[in-house]
Amino acid sequence: MDVKKTIQLFDAHLKRNGLYFEAIIIGGAALNVMAIIKRETMDVDCLDPAIPSEIKASAEQFRSAHPELALSEKWLNNGPDSLVRDLEDGWKGRVISIFEGEALSLKTLGRIDLLKTKLFAYCDRETDLQDCIALSPTPKELEACFQWVSERDGNPLWIDNVKAHFTRLKTALGIEHE
Repeated sequence: MDVKKTIQLFDAHLKRNGLYFEAIIIGGAALNVMAIIKRETMDVDCLDPAIPSEIKASAEQFRSAHPELALSEKWLNNGPDSLVRDLEDGWKGRVISIFEGEALSLKTLGRIDLLKTKLFAYCDRETDLQDCIALSPTPKELEACFQWVSERDGNPLWIDNVKAHFTRLKTALGIEHE
């Protein structure tokens, strides 16, 4: 999906239907909107709030009206909403605005919170290395994120997995590591 085009068209769709939606998004869609990455993504992951039923219905109508966009059935979703309970206190005060349309307002997590969620995704499913590289974390930022990411899974092998992934990322970024 071409995220920027989709969001602009969805904004117009919401306006025509007299609807307004404000959300905090993360993942590839947020990185696309901020022009950090250019790759296409499958969906727009809304972290907060829960998507109201009228917005879900409008997103489905929009998908049906735009087959050329090849949107998946759940192109607008709350898939990552469970991360809300893991974010550090005050995270809502650190969000930044990334898109302000006439009927659609999108924000994303502040840099360190967004970086933590992307690093967690990378360690969890190994498909986010390029996104993490595009975010260009500093050694200090990686150090600040390490403990949070290492505490996201109770599996006793998780910490070794996180260490290995952070080492691979540091190598890819040209950061010296111990």
